[in-house]
Amino acid sequence: MAEFDPKTLSKKENYRLLTSIVTPRPIAFITSISDVGVLNAAPFSYFNIISADPPLVSVSIGRKAERQKDTAKNILQTEEFVIHVADEDNIKQVNESSANLQPEESEVEHTKLSPMVSSVVGVPSLKESQVRLECKLEQHLVFEGEEGATDVIIGRIVSYSADDKVVKDGSIQTEKVKPVARLGGKKYAKLGKVFELERPE
Repeated sequence: MAEFDPKTLSKKENYRLLTSIVTPRPIAFITSISDVGVLNAAPFSYFNIISADPPLVSVSIGRKAERQKDTAKNILQTEEFVIHVADEDNIKQVNESSANLQPEESEVEHTKLSPMVSSVVGVPSLKESQVRLECKLEQHLVFEGEEGATDVIIGRIVSYSADDKVVKDGSIQTEKVKPVARLGGKKYAKLGKVFELERPE
């Protein structure tokens, strides 16, 4: 049996191991806005639900050379952001948005995405996403590592919106959304075969 001691691994080695183990991971495609009005968009796969009551999500955003990423900085300034579901139709633009642009450059403009007015928050949503979660900052945590820090953003969902074609009986039809998940390295995964299991009494 292979064993790995995380204390002896570099940040890159831990990252490679974790992202190949914890799969598939949903992708939070986040829009945020800077204090000078630049609309930022970036994907994050260290993302998940925390609770339904209150409706909370978490996103982990690693710093680069001790510098906060634009998304984290923007959320902490405005206390608002929008999470979009990455799907088969928008995944190439989602991936393209991860390019290293300057803070004054908009990934939305760079990838030719279409901003639209959100229902509750001031940060625009993107038309190319079929499902959107408008969020307000609930809590910000910082975890210090040996090779840098990570900003953990906890957001409270203040509005759900979805295209009519993917909604039925008050819930989202996942098969119609065709979400894309993140695997390790450069690999992604489609939804694949869906099956059901009855929960024990």
